[in-house]
Amino acid sequence: MATSERRAEVGGVDTFWHEQPAPFLYLHGVPTDSDDWLPFLERTGGYAPDLPGFGRSGKPTHFDYSIPGYVNWLRAYLDATGLERFSLVVHDWGAVGLALAEQMPERIERLVVIDAVPLLPGYEWHRAAKLWRTPLVGELAMGLTFKRTLRGGGVPEPLLDRAYSRFDHGTQRAILKLYRSARPATLAEAGAQLGEIKAPALVVWGAGDEYIPTEFARLYGERLGGEARVEIVESARHWPWVERAEVIETVTGFLLAP
Repeated sequence: MATSERRAEVGGVDTFWHEQPAPFLYLHGVPTDSDDWLPFLERTGGYAPDLPGFGRSGKPTHFDYSIPGYVNWLRAYLDATGLERFSLVVHDWGAVGLALAEQMPERIERLVVIDAVPLLPGYEWHRAAKLWRTPLVGELAMGLTFKRTLRGGGVPEPLLDRAYSRFDHGTQRAILKLYRSARPATLAEAGAQLGEIKAPALVVWGAGDEYIPTEFARLYGERLGGEARVEIVESARHWPWVERAEVIETVTGFLLAP
């Protein structure tokens, strides 16, 4: 299923996205972009934007790089694309989409959560995030980030060249602002209404995720309001579909199920 590349101003941000009209919305995480989802889009169609601050979308200094800021932008994106009822797939910081889904649960058909930032109680940021959240230290860490740094930080080899080529000052600024906006208590508060999302859900997690322990996969499964299946993928880390291609079939099969 071929997708087209689109670009338009959305919510005041020059926005790039992949599109093959179908009721599926895919949201990527840090530090990558919507190209992560191309193998999924080939099977289901749908919409996959580069979130503001990432990839080929605009990276304006004035944007609100926080959970509420992205939720407001996502509302504008839904209006721009005409998506009404849709299935939602989120990875890593694509979890901002869960905060959106809490506000419009009646519009969510199915939900897939893949190694997502926990909008849950009890999570403590990983080492890199703690550096980014610290003023001056975070800026220094960004300035010293090279391709080998991203590789050592867990970005899989198939994604590495793309992630590094788009890891410019705008993306670095977006990452710093996003992480600094999100104390652990802020994350838990953002997910306080997860039980309102009644859609069937699939939670997929790499057993070796170096950023977010698998206990949060199980906690997501418990906190979501509908029937939720949790799958822990052995021999996989934070981007489980990269290391275990069958994850793509698992996710798209769930999305396309009658």
